[in-house]
Amino acid sequence: MISSLDIITIFDFIGVIACSIAATILALRTRFDFLGCILVSMVNAIGGGTIRDVFLDRHPLFWTTELSYVYVITITSIITQFAINHYQTINKKIDWLIRFFDAIGLAAFSVIGLKVALAYQMHPLIATLMAVLTSIAGGIMRDMICNQIPLVLQKEIYLSTSIIGSVVYFGLGKAGFDNSLQELVMLAVIFSLRMLALKYNWNLPPLRFDFKNH
Repeated sequence: MISSLDIITIFDFIGVIACSIAATILALRTRFDFLGCILVSMVNAIGGGTIRDVFLDRHPLFWTTELSYVYVITITSIITQFAINHYQTINKKIDWLIRFFDAIGLAAFSVIGLKVALAYQMHPLIATLMAVLTSIAGGIMRDMICNQIPLVLQKEIYLSTSIIGSVVYFGLGKAGFDNSLQELVMLAVIFSLRMLALKYNWNLPPLRFDFKNH
C-alpha cells in the first residue's frame, strides 16, 4: 500500500520532471545554450517551492538537503535537449508541448504547495495561496528569463485551476474521503481544467468599467 507521503514524493518529482521539460523546450526555442537550458529548468522546477519555503520560514530549503532534485532536473534537461535536437521537433507543436508539461507541473506543484502549508498548520486560505504560489512562481520566472509573457498573465484559465483544485480537496476532506484520494482528485481536476481551457479557449472575463460617463 502506497502511503500518503509516497504519493506526495511521486507528485513532487512528476512536477519537477514536467517543469524541467517545459522549461528546456522554451529555452531551446529562445536559443539558450546547453547550460542556459539547465539553468532555466532549475528556476522553473524549484523556484516556486523555494519562494513558498521562504514565506513559510521552512529551512533548510528542500533542494539544498535533497540533491536528488538537482540531479533529476539536470538529467531531464539534458535528455530533453538531445531528444529535441534528434527529432527536430522544436518548431512543431512547441506551444502545445510547453503548455502540456506546464499543466502537469501546475497540478503536481499545487498539491505539493497545499500539503506543505497544511503540514505547517496553516489556515486553508493560506494553504490555497501557497498552492497557487508553488505552482506558478517558477513558471513566471522561467518566462521572464526567456523574454515571454508569463502563461499566468495570458488569457486562458490558469491559476484559477489551482484554486478550484484546492477547494475540491477541502470539500472532499469535509466529506470524509481518504487523504490520498483527495490528492489524486485535486491533481486530476487541476490538470483536466487546464487542458480543457486550452482546448476550448476558456477565459475568465475581464472586469470592465465605463469611465466615459463619469
